[in-house]
Amino acid sequence: MTEYELPSTDLVTLTTFVLSEGFRLQERNLATGELTLLLNSLQTTCKFIENMVRKARLINLVGAAGNQNVQGEDQKKLDVLSNEIMVKSLVASGQTAVLVSEEDEQPHIVAEIPGASAGKYCVVFDPLDGSSNIDAGVNIGTIFGIYTVREGSTGSIEDVLRPGNEMVAAGYCMYGSSANIVLSTGNGVNGFTLDNAMGEFILTHPNIEIPARGKIYSINEGNSAYYHEPVLKYLESIKYPEAPKKPYSARYIGSMVADVHRTLLYGGIFAYPADKKSKNGKLRLLYEGFPMAYLIEQAGGVATTGTQRVLDVQPQNIHERVPVFLGSKDDVHDLLSFFK
Repeated sequence: MTEYELPSTDLVTLTTFVLSEGFRLQERNLATGELTLLLNSLQTTCKFIENMVRKARLINLVGAAGNQNVQGEDQKKLDVLSNEIMVKSLVASGQTAVLVSEEDEQPHIVAEIPGASAGKYCVVFDPLDGSSNIDAGVNIGTIFGIYTVREGSTGSIEDVLRPGNEMVAAGYCMYGSSANIVLSTGNGVNGFTLDNAMGEFILTHPNIEIPARGKIYSINEGNSAYYHEPVLKYLESIKYPEAPKKPYSARYIGSMVADVHRTLLYGGIFAYPADKKSKNGKLRLLYEGFPMAYLIEQAGGVATTGTQRVLDVQPQNIHERVPVFLGSKDDVHDLLSFFK
């Protein structure tokens, strides 16, 4: 019989952690118990989506839904269902005023939904990032960012058209060999792994700090024919460095959650730059760029567009795109030297 180590009896669940974070934020007059309720609603939603992802092939949820989202991308069946679950769950929580999803052209204003009760938080989210990889079984995930409504507002699009530095929390849930929630409420970054037997997310990665320098670069080099000179020169510098430096290793999954998760844990740099084909890049600012930049900065890293801090960008519309370079502090600063 194989020996194994029994789980610790002092396990910290995400529910317990969120409650303790709520008390900390209340002490600083930054939040009330309403944020705790919202975060618990989000983790329940992630459990539901994780369950669907694992049995998608068995219940015929793999494949195209037959329509496109506002981005012009083909929607998968799980895209549509995950979005519907998130919207209904967040409205039902009673803590949200505005919801913005990658899958919906217009924001959901909760006060305008019959029978719904509007709260004080706005949630921007990509319900299923990397969904083009669903059929191949590649890691995918849910990304979210949270704002409070502006003073005196009951919920409008202006409540979310604000820089990412005004977010009060951000996170993602990755669905793969394990289900992991990575979360920050402005006091560092913590990671949780779902124990399916308990039905709870358990704290497994406390106080995540991204290494100051890594050995991995993550970028879609299939687009290199369109890259601008600073990006090409930076890539050349890490692929063919002067001795005694060693070349960086290339790792690119094509699912932002998976690529950023690896970068957060191992260090290095993740990039989806603007180029001659996509002048603003591909990633969406509000519900991809901002939340990931928030997490990277909270873990001690840097996130930039190449010309400015990602979190300082002023969004003009809810589906705006943004170039992104994020990761280890020293690696991103090396990149920025080529832009200068």
